[in-house]
Amino acid sequence: MKAAIVCPLWILLSGCAGLGPGYYWQAMSGQLEVSRKTQRIEQVVASPETTPAMRERLKLIVEIRAFASRELGLPDNDSYRRYADLGRASVVWNVFANPPLSMQPKTWCLPVAGCVGYLGFFSEAAAQARAAELKAEGMDVLVGGVPAYSTLGWFADPVLNTFVNWPEPDLARLIFHELAHQLIYAKGDTEFNESFAVTVEQAGVRRWFAQHGKQDAIARLERSERISADFATLVLTHRDALIAIYQGTGSDAEKLVRKQAQIAAMRAEYESIKRERWGGVSAYDKWFSQDINNAVFASVGFYLGRVPDFTALLKAQDGDLPRFYAQVRHLAELSPAERRAVLKAIPR
Repeated sequence: MKAAIVCPLWILLSGCAGLGPGYYWQAMSGQLEVSRKTQRIEQVVASPETTPAMRERLKLIVEIRAFASRELGLPDNDSYRRYADLGRASVVWNVFANPPLSMQPKTWCLPVAGCVGYLGFFSEAAAQARAAELKAEGMDVLVGGVPAYSTLGWFADPVLNTFVNWPEPDLARLIFHELAHQLIYAKGDTEFNESFAVTVEQAGVRRWFAQHGKQDAIARLERSERISADFATLVLTHRDALIAIYQGTGSDAEKLVRKQAQIAAMRAEYESIKRERWGGVSAYDKWFSQDINNAVFASVGFYLGRVPDFTALLKAQDGDLPRFYAQVRHLAELSPAERRAVLKAIPR
């Protein structure tokens, strides 16, 4: 998981629609904690307490951040020009929930972000408690820690210890992804927003390595993207098969049995793909080792469901990012159904 969306602080003070005061308080407290712990990157670099390795890593981030605005047309603001060490592995924990026989996720409506398909908590315990409540209601639930979140430009989102030491391509991807949310955001359409940001990060990291002449890195990146595409195709194909089961005939009990058989078939197909296409090695073993349910499928759909559409749109603009952004801004002004129809009609 990449990110959560949080309400701006002053809106939290009046409350996010449909959520209790406890949620407002934890969000406000969490944002204040992050803000309180941030320092300018140049201050951290200059500090005698900073290790040489961290100093070089932060200098790399400064270069990536400058590239994002100069070459990718992403917002040139104070985001990712500060650093904070939160002393934990995740900054936010997202809770996803779906009915057991539906791929339509539960949504929570926030004043600025609109209705989103997950709820972010700054405390893992609070996220798990909310997940337990949803499970008690009979929902399929997923809780996942995320390394970064976006305030959609209301605050200067910082570099965090949760991702600062990631490999260079993953670090660049995350920064490009989060800045893309600040550039264009369609209120209430999680899949559109996340798939757009993933497309920007993929295009951005290729251009980053190309500009630095790192052909070996580009080759590794292309292999990684092929594997990611295989994973997305596999999961989304079986997700669509599950949708057909849920919408088909038969009792709920029969559908639940067919649901588990479909998930088992996906696991078996994964092992075959890993063996035959990926050389028997895969970073997705952890994903397949979890309890896979509708909420897990929905979380993948949010991030990858429309990436082929946005990739086709970028290609139709000859890779020109300003033209691509103009098209996406236009789509963001349409209704979700209208923008899906336009994206689907783009020649592949």
